[in-house]
Amino acid sequence: MQRDRAGLSPTAPGRRHFLLGSLGAALSGSACQPQVAWSHIEGGFNGVDLQRGHLLHHPHPVTQPAVFHQTGIVIAGGGVAGLAAARALRLARHDDFVVLELEDSVGGNSRATTVAGQACPMGAHYLPLPADAASEVQDLLEELGLRQRVAGRWVYDERHLCHSPQERLFFQGEWQPGLLPIHGVGAETLAQYRRFSMLVTQWRHQVDWAIPAFKVAQSPLQQQLSTMTFKRYLAQNKLDDRYLNAYLDYCCRDDYGAGTATVSAWAGLHYFASRHGFSVPGDDDLEHDALLTWPEGNAWITQRLAKPVSQRIHTGCVVLRIGSNKHGVEVDCFNTQTRQVERWQARQAIVTLPIFVAARVVENPPDWLARAARETVYAPWLVANIHIRQALHDPPGAAPSWDSVIYQDAGADTGLGYVDASHQHLQSIPGATVLTYYRALGDQGQAASMQPELPGVAGRRWLLAQPWQGWRD
Repeated sequence: MQRDRAGLSPTAPGRRHFLLGSLGAALSGSACQPQVAWSHIEGGFNGVDLQRGHLLHHPHPVTQPAVFHQTGIVIAGGGVAGLAAARALRLARHDDFVVLELEDSVGGNSRATTVAGQACPMGAHYLPLPADAASEVQDLLEELGLRQRVAGRWVYDERHLCHSPQERLFFQGEWQPGLLPIHGVGAETLAQYRRFSMLVTQWRHQVDWAIPAFKVAQSPLQQQLSTMTFKRYLAQNKLDDRYLNAYLDYCCRDDYGAGTATVSAWAGLHYFASRHGFSVPGDDDLEHDALLTWPEGNAWITQRLAKPVSQRIHTGCVVLRIGSNKHGVEVDCFNTQTRQVERWQARQAIVTLPIFVAARVVENPPDWLARAARETVYAPWLVANIHIRQALHDPPGAAPSWDSVIYQDAGADTGLGYVDASHQHLQSIPGATVLTYYRALGDQGQAASMQPELPGVAGRRWLLAQPWQGWRD
């Protein structure tokens, strides 16, 4: 069972991952095929150990630990942020530090597993090429050998760029290239596509957008966008086309884990304005966002971040308390192997835990941390790796792609589609592979409830209660 570090309480799962055993070609066409008997399909959850998270249910009392350690810096958390902190210390020639990670492997949401010999992601599965504002990411990619300067320009290693065809959409009975519904739509739909494209272009010229967002100050106009949902913003601008709204809802669920009725107008516009805008097929300047991907997803990156500091990583260590004393800081953790509480004395601590966890384990948390823990909303996800013994018998249309999505109207509570873990292998004859299916649950329960909960709460409750067979069936 794998859950990400997202949640409103330390016991609420944010991402749940499960594996399904071999399937035949009966899954062909996904939703377009009649249901078959699933009972013979084996599977189960893997990943996060809930019992370790339960240790954070109550504040940890200050007691005499069984084991003492000393180091210069403790990094609490071994996800991407923790590994990035470890890299920064390594590059600065600091070697007196440790990384404490709750799970048995580091990487957080960017971990991987293996199904029937095929590596596949347990969460994050690609990285868009970074823009100029993301100089730190650019430096990392250069260090990893993913890009180099040739004749004065940066060139990425094509082996790691997503191979073509990149994406397709099952729409009106057939597969079409790309994810924006095009084939069979009317003139009014195309007109609204172009109106939205012009709107995004205006926003790109009017204010600054960047990834990471903190590198540019938000203008008053952008702050106003943060006060309304993206759905409301679209309605105000008379962008009510069914297919446009379905696509924008998909984009929001894919990036933020919730649809246009939940995410802000700022977030919805940022998705496009911070990248290549919104282009309509047929435009002369149509650009596609290039991205880096691997069979194991972004674990390809986290594994390489972890390798140079592997001797300083301590897995299976649940951080219980971070406090200060006259010597610096002390970090208490529960070692799941020895079943003992250990204390690390250090000059400093770098806390890269989820905000809601940090607010629990940091003694006397500052007001800004407590407030952030109350206000931050997390979106739960379901990730399923499905092994198939042979290539799917696809309906007609676009060829099998890295990302395959089934069309659904805005507000539908279904999956986001699947990526093919063997897409980058360039095998001449398609065969057995693993399909990684994603489903965002940030909107779960919002529409049906008379008193809607905070986004994500119902989805996490469902993930925790539902056995894996329920997702299979």
